Amino acid sequence: MTIDIFRDETDLERARAEGEGGRLKKIGIFGTGMVGVTIANKLVSLGHEVRMGSRTANNEKAVAWTKAAGAKASQGTFADAAGFGELIFNCTQGAGTLDALNAAGAVNLKGKILIDISNPLDFSKGMPPTLFAGNTDSLGERIQAAFPDTKVIKTLNTVTAEVMVNPGKIGGGDHQMFISGNDAAAKATVGEFLKAQFGWKNLLDLGDITTARGTESYLPLWIRLWGALKTPDFNIKIVR
Repeated sequence: MTIDIFRDETDLERARAEGEGGRLKKIGIFGTGMVGVTIANKLVSLGHEVRMGSRTANNEKAVAWTKAAGAKASQGTFADAAGFGELIFNCTQGAGTLDALNAAGAVNLKGKILIDISNPLDFSKGMPPTLFAGNTDSLGERIQAAFPDTKVIKTLNTVTAEVMVNPGKIGGGDHQMFISGNDAAAKATVGEFLKAQFGWKNLLDLGDITTARGTESYLPLWIRLWGALKTPDFNIKIVR
């Protein structure tokens, strides 16, 4: 059975009417690692203007990405990327996420959708990592509490970077992506965007931002599955 994020047809029609799923956007990316670069490359290839943000305006990795990605790519500080983007992707490592968002600035993030892909992984004791949030809160909740005027949507954090932007790479795309967040209209907009831009077919709305505890807590199992399967190219399919 296909499970769709749009439980309310009004949300679905609103998102379609606004054209958010297909309209070209200015997008800010926080983070210069594999996830940030993978998402940024995909978005540029689709025609979006993308600014990659980091701690410094001339971060070496961000500069190299900008040169390689072409005319629609640019780089700057977290604040630059936040101010530039209509839509923001947080691709920073979980331990540094709140510092990055504070550097971006609440004013620059106010009223915007922040797609949060970060996970609360703690590598301080080596591998495998533990979680620094999970039982009674989540990193997604901490972000939402710190930035109450930002629409925080937790998604894409349960798959590897290549599958985030190309779900058809495994199982023909017949598997689930989860979405958590407090704002129903923002979730509808993000859902349309993930479908139109990345090709996701099956989206499951888990509920408000507290449900990010579930997807973030899945990461220890995900890491062990990677070790057992010898590949990160896998995902969950809901069967009932």
